[in-house]
Amino acid sequence: MSRLKLLALVAGLFLTFSSTAMAGGIKAKPWSYDPDKTGCGTGAWVTHEGLPDSGNSDHALYLTKFCATATNAAGGATIDGVQGIELTEIGWDVRDDGHCGAGAPRFNVVTSDDVNHFIGCSSPPPLSASVQASGWTRFRYDPATAFPPIAPGSTVKSIDIVFDEGIDQGQGFVYVDNIDINGTLIGKPGNA
Repeated sequence: MSRLKLLALVAGLFLTFSSTAMAGGIKAKPWSYDPDKTGCGTGAWVTHEGLPDSGNSDHALYLTKFCATATNAAGGATIDGVQGIELTEIGWDVRDDGHCGAGAPRFNVVTSDDVNHFIGCSSPPPLSASVQASGWTRFRYDPATAFPPIAPGSTVKSIDIVFDEGIDQGQGFVYVDNIDINGTLIGKPGNA
């Protein structure tokens, strides 16, 4: 086999493996941050509250903060399997009965240079927003509009979803589904 053919084969296998690993390994792991034991900030996957998914369990990520924004508590989720990727697309489907503010829910994207970038539900303005199903809106954001902007070619160190705006800002909860990381959708617990 010629050297050029061997390099092409190795490159093809690497791209196939990388795509498969990313698609199969991305997941959202809910968490609750509540060091003062207030009981008001939670994150959890819940069944029969989201859009249709395999197995008819219809999961949604449920995030709450049923207290004032100033309370030291939050609900959220860590997106596993994204370290080292270049972020080209990010978004989610948000149920219309919950809170969609400038600061919550939001993506906290830390790039490999240790800069924390914020993308809130309503700020920056989404690249697109469309009705997915009755009561749900799909939001997609350009990483370049994050605060501060994520430069093309930057690689991701971590991504979290944070819900830390309380009942003084809105309903105190949100349901999100189909979390979009570079076109891979996370719609239930486990791997996307």
